[in-house]
This record gives sequence, structure tokens and C-alpha cells, in this order.
Amino acid sequence: MVGDGGGALRPGVVLLGTTGDAARPYPWASVTKLCTALAVLVAVEEGTVALSDPAGPPGATVAHLLAHASGLAPDEREAIAPPGTRRIYSNAGYEVLGDLLSERAGMPVRDYVAEAVFAPAGMAGARLAPGASAAHGVEGTLADLLALGAELLTPRIVSPQTLAAAVTVAFPGLGGVLPGFGRQEPNDWGLGFELRDAKRPHWTGSDNSPATFGHFGRSGSFLWVDPGPRVACGVLSDRGFGPWAVEAWPALSDAVLRTVEALAEGAVRG
Repeated sequence: MVGDGGGALRPGVVLLGTTGDAARPYPWASVTKLCTALAVLVAVEEGTVALSDPAGPPGATVAHLLAHASGLAPDEREAIAPPGTRRIYSNAGYEVLGDLLSERAGMPVRDYVAEAVFAPAGMAGARLAPGASAAHGVEGTLADLLALGAELLTPRIVSPQTLAAAVTVAFPGLGGVLPGFGRQEPNDWGLGFELRDAKRPHWTGSDNSPATFGHFGRSGSFLWVDPGPRVACGVLSDRGFGPWAVEAWPALSDAVLRTVEALAEGAVRG
């Protein structure tokens, strides 16, 4: 868990606690998309790409791909809906983004993500292996995941304005399926970041604010950031996503937030 406080991971951020081996690498599965999305946002700020650039199926843009609104199928580079009409969660869309970054930057996407995200965020153990998917191929440690959480709490890789825009609903009103949690109307998403908003059911807790954003993966991993209390929570696991996660993750999230609240109240009383 990462929360606003006193200087463990970076100034203004304190590590509250971990369970397990924080130095063991795990597959992140679709939490990878947070890294790819951040790399794209860096490229946007550098002028390497633009959110309005055509990408993917005809009529789609970089922004459509980031927000799962391009119309691409989940795992095939085939359009199954017009851009901007449905929220179709698409690994293929992120692989298109990875190819675009490679082409525009003149380097493999794994190197661009390493230079644009991993290194400046202090994610020393994270890697996107050669040939690994830009949608689900990152491996890294819990320390790396929490460093990413700290970056999203207090952005330095991109400007706070860029991150704020990326965690605002992109293409509002689109319905779709949140994998593992059923159809959502609307299925709100930002530019790479899944948004809690009013979704029910959801993998975060009932105490998480609607502004909570993040991602989870089928490897049993997740990272969420709740900007209200300024808390991030990350989990890596060697147990794949399943019914256990649907039950355990919201309960864990609520426990984390209540612990942070109790610590804050104790500090005030102290």
C-alpha cells in the first residue's frame, strides 16, 4: 500500500506495508496497459504521436485505442464495431499502440517503455521482454508496482494536467463488458486507465471513491489509485484471476482504506 505521508519511496509518499516478497518478479498481465498508456502519454508530450493521430481501424485514433473505443476485437486486429460506439476491451488495440510507438520512436516498444516509464519511475526490476505484448507482457516486482502507484499519485513522468486528462472519461456514455465483472452501463474508461465511477460490481472496494482509477490483470494482479485520500494499493499474485479475486479484492481495498483513515485519525489526535 502506498499513501501520502513522509518520504519512503519519494518525497511525500510513504510505504505503509507489504505482505510477501516485494523483490520477487511476477507477471503483471493487463496491468501492463498502465505502463504502455503512460509511455504513449510521454510520446504525446514529446510530440512523437498525437492523440488525434489515425491508428487502428479506419476512423479510429490513438485516443480510441487507449480508451478501448476503437471497435477492435478483444484479441484480433479486426474491427467489430465503428470507432466510438462501444467499449470493447481490446488487447489487440494496445499491441497496435506498441507497434505505433516503435515506428514513431525508431526503437522497440520495450526500449521506449523502459526509457520513458520504468527508469524515471524507479521501476528497476520491471521489464517488457523482447517480443512480449504491449498489452500484457510486463514482469516486475511489488516494489516496481508500488513505484508505479507513487508515480500516479504524484506524476513526474507526465504533467499533472496530462494525467488528469487521462483519468477523465474518454468517449463518455459507452457501454461494454468489464472483464470478470460483467456488462457496465456505462463502462467508463480514461486514456488507458479503467475508472471506477459508479460501476457495480467492481474489483475495488465500496469505500473507494468514484475517482479511483487503475487496472487489474488475469495473473491475479492489480493497481488502483484513489486520488481523494491519496492512496494507492497494488497486488501481485501467483494465483490467476478468478472468483477468489472477485470476493477478496474489494474486501482488501476497503480494509486498506479503513486502515489509512484510522492512521490519519490517530495522527490528528496525536
